[in-house]
Amino acid sequence: MLTPRSTATRELVRLDGLWRFALESAVGEEPWTSALSTTREAPVPSSYNDLFVDADVHDHVGVVWYQRMVRVPRGWAGERVFVRLDSATHEGVVYVDDERVASHVGGYTPFEADITHLVSAGQEFRLTIGVDNRLTRHSIPPGNVETDGRGHRRQRYMHDFFNYGGLARSVWLYSAPVERIDDITIVTEVEGSTGIVRYDVATTALGDGAAVRVRVADADGRPVGESRGATGSVRIDDVRLWQPGAAYLYDLVAEVIRDGEVVDSYPLAVGVRTVEVRGNRFLINGEPFYFKGFGKHEDSPVRGKGHDDAYLVHDVDLMRWMGANSFRTSHYPYAEEVLDYADRQGIVVIDETAAVGLNLAIAAGYLGQTDIRTFGPESFGDPTRDAHAQHLRELIARDKNHPSVVMWSIANEPDARDQGARDYFAPLVALTRHLDPTRPITYANMILARPDTDRIADMFDVLSINRYYGWYQDTNDLAAAEVNLEEELRGWERAFGKPIVMSEFGADAVVGLHTVLDQPWSEDYQTALLQTYHRVIDRVDAVVGEHVWAFADFQAMPITQRVDGNKKGVFTRDRRPKGAVHALRARWTSMPA
Repeated sequence: MLTPRSTATRELVRLDGLWRFALESAVGEEPWTSALSTTREAPVPSSYNDLFVDADVHDHVGVVWYQRMVRVPRGWAGERVFVRLDSATHEGVVYVDDERVASHVGGYTPFEADITHLVSAGQEFRLTIGVDNRLTRHSIPPGNVETDGRGHRRQRYMHDFFNYGGLARSVWLYSAPVERIDDITIVTEVEGSTGIVRYDVATTALGDGAAVRVRVADADGRPVGESRGATGSVRIDDVRLWQPGAAYLYDLVAEVIRDGEVVDSYPLAVGVRTVEVRGNRFLINGEPFYFKGFGKHEDSPVRGKGHDDAYLVHDVDLMRWMGANSFRTSHYPYAEEVLDYADRQGIVVIDETAAVGLNLAIAAGYLGQTDIRTFGPESFGDPTRDAHAQHLRELIARDKNHPSVVMWSIANEPDARDQGARDYFAPLVALTRHLDPTRPITYANMILARPDTDRIADMFDVLSINRYYGWYQDTNDLAAAEVNLEEELRGWERAFGKPIVMSEFGADAVVGLHTVLDQPWSEDYQTALLQTYHRVIDRVDAVVGEHVWAFADFQAMPITQRVDGNKKGVFTRDRRPKGAVHALRARWTSMPA
C-alpha cells in the first residue's frame, strides 16, 4: 500500500488534531449515526490511556469511539477520494456518516477505503472511527480478556509493554485520479559502478492509450535514467550507494501517461544498496556490517505509542551521538515516518512483526508447570498463524521499498523448543521468502530454546539472541554470567555457523541509584553488565552485532516486577542519560561506523 503523497495529481489532508472521544459505555449502540454525545476530546495521533485522570479510560478494555467533521476540498471534484488510517490499535472500523466503509484487524499497519461515492467536493461529512484494543488467542500479538464477577474486563497478555490503544498514528483524507499508480515494488542491484533499479508498477485499469513511464533523478534533480512499461529497470552509471551512516537517495517517479500528458504521478525515494548473508557475516554493499544500537519502543510520556516527530528526531540524534548505527522495531512495525527518516539518515533497521507473546512456557515456568504447549489446536494453531501470515503480508507490502530495512524479524521470543514450533513457523518462513527474496530473515530467540533444543533456527539466515545472564539468570553474579553467555554463544556458533546478533541484553536501572559493589537496579550494575557482555561478544567471531535492551525506559504491563514500567533503558523515559550511555558511547564511537 502506497503512502499518501502530495503530487501534481494527488492531494492530501492530514486529519490530526482533537477529535470527539468516548468509551463505548458512554454512547448508544450505533454512535456513528449522530454526533458523539461527549465533552471529551482526544488528540490524534496518540494513545488514549494516559490522557485523562480517569482509571476507566486508562484501564479500558473494549471499543472507544473517535469522531470529527471533515470537509472535502472543493477542487477534488472528479477525483477518487480515500480515507486512510496509518494504524488503529488493535482493530478499527470506519464510518462515513451512517455507512461502514472499512474495517481492519492488526494494530500497526495501515488500511484505507475509497469513499468517493459517499462524499462531495466542498461538502462536509461525519467521520467516525471505532477502535478495539482487545487481544485474543487468535490475534497478533495474542492475549485474552477475563471478566470478573462485577462484570469488569481485564486484558491479559504475554508481552512486556503496556497495551496502549487508540489512534496512535495519523489519519488522512487524500485524492487520486481514477487511472493511477496503485503500488510500486523496487529491487536494487549493483554491477561494478552501475546501479540497477528494477521496478514493478501496479496500476488501476488503464484506458486505451495510457502507458507507464518511470524516471529516476539524482539528489540534485538531474535525470539519470528512464524506462517505459509497468515492469522494467533503470541503470544508473557511477551510482552513489545508500550506505549505513551515509544515506544517498535517488528520486524515482512513476507516471501514467496518455497523449504526452501526465495522468498520475507518484514519487518514491530509492536507495541503491545490496544486502546478503555470506557464511557468518552480514554484508551491506558487499562489506561486513556490524549492528550497533538498540531495541526500542514507540513509547513516551502522555502520548503512549502516539507517533511524535520531535521524539523521532531526538532519539535518532541521541543514537548517532552515541555511535549507534541501527535499531530493531521491537516488537511491531513502527510508524512509516520512522522508516522514511531512517532512509534519509542512513540508519539501519531490523523490521519486526507484532508476533510477540507466542510463548506460553514463560508463564508456565513462573507457575511451575512443564506440560504447557504453545503451538497446536488448543493454543496457537492455524487461526493464529493465519493472522500472523496476514501481518507479514501487510508489513512487507508497506516497508518493502525502504533501503534502511535490511532484515525481517518475524517473531520475538516464541517458544522455539515447542514440538509444534516448526509446523507453525515453516509456512511463515516460506511466505516471507516468497514475498521478499532479497532480504535475510531472523527471529529473536529466548533462553528456553538453546542450540540443542531450538527446532526452527536452521530455517533462518541470522540468529538473533535475547539473553539476560546476570539479570534473570545468574542474578548479581557477573562472573558466572560471563562464562555461561560465552559457552552458549559458542554453542550457537558451532551448531549453525550463521551470523549472530545479540538482539537483547541488559539490566534494569533506577536513575540516580549508585553503589560501590555490584547491586542490581543500580546504574553501576547496568553498566558493568553491559561491559561483561561486550567482553564476550568481542571473543566470539560469529557475533555481527549488539542491540542493547533498551534504548529508553518504557511503560509495561502492571506487574510487581515493574515499578512504573520497564527500567532497562539506558535513557529514562523522558530521555535523560543513565551512566551506561557514556560507556556505550565510548565503545561505539571507537569502533568502525
